[in-house]
Amino acid sequence: METLDASLVGSYLTIMVATNQLSSDIAGVREASRALVRELGFLTPSSDASDGLSHAECHALIEIERHNVIDQTTLGSLLRLDKSTVSRAVKALADRRLVRRAHGTIDGRRRELAITPLGKQRLCKIHAIAGKRVSAALALLAPAERDMIQRGIALYASALRRAKLREDSGIRPIESSDDRDVEALIRSVMPEFGASGPGFAIHDPEVSGMRAAYADSRAQYFVVECNDRIVGGGGFAPLSGGPDDTCELRKMYFLREARGIGLGELLLDQLLERAKEAGFSRCYLETLATMTGARRLYEKKGFQPLDRPQGKTGHFGCDRWYMRDL
Repeated sequence: METLDASLVGSYLTIMVATNQLSSDIAGVREASRALVRELGFLTPSSDASDGLSHAECHALIEIERHNVIDQTTLGSLLRLDKSTVSRAVKALADRRLVRRAHGTIDGRRRELAITPLGKQRLCKIHAIAGKRVSAALALLAPAERDMIQRGIALYASALRRAKLREDSGIRPIESSDDRDVEALIRSVMPEFGASGPGFAIHDPEVSGMRAAYADSRAQYFVVECNDRIVGGGGFAPLSGGPDDTCELRKMYFLREARGIGLGELLLDQLLERAKEAGFSRCYLETLATMTGARRLYEKKGFQPLDRPQGKTGHFGCDRWYMRDL
């Protein structure tokens, strides 16, 4: 009988323990979620807390009041509801004179929604009923337990939102119609990390016309799209002033909402594979010390730090440089 390597046995046991723990966590969270849904009365079309409104109508009214004025598309995105469901909820609220609808002041195609005085009265009643029930439950807990519940529910809701965002996202080549959105993405993200002054890619002429700048097989750019909205992008092109076999990773950025959910790794894997197919044998990149999340990803993917910049990119504002073989 062959003797198994102790390290392999240890790795296998570690994986099994982690898998069993995740399965246990999944079962526990699902059970707690079911109990919470039942206790809050979400299995019935409406509850005492919603004061006769459906759950969708109640949540819509809350968000409309919270935003003062909100368009119907944004409302649907916040509530995670499809267009038809949102339309029915808004119509029901408007028929009850709880909200008013009007054409948008900037974009006439959008329907802007605002709560009416009658709607505010109805919402005050809803908050009073729901608040009383929550207050009664929290009163049974110690302050530390109340804090734990608040933070735990917020954390779980955030994780669900981010998981849905990743599930709904896709990667595709840039199109001419994307130029405006990609430019807005680059110009909004780079200043977050102090990369807006001289010597940064935000001033490259291509930012205003990315599709044309990446129009051949040796210069490709991809966007990450979620629900018809661009939330990230990245590309590669020959390293200016560098060897013919070396490409540069260019303008890979994500909106804050799309960070930390694995989309960057998915995009980077695709870019590196495409760069290899295009005939490059090495990939170079420039970044900043302040972009810690991006640097962790690059190092995870095998990029090695350099002590000086390569090529002639003109991006003298960058202070970290990396290279990896393809």
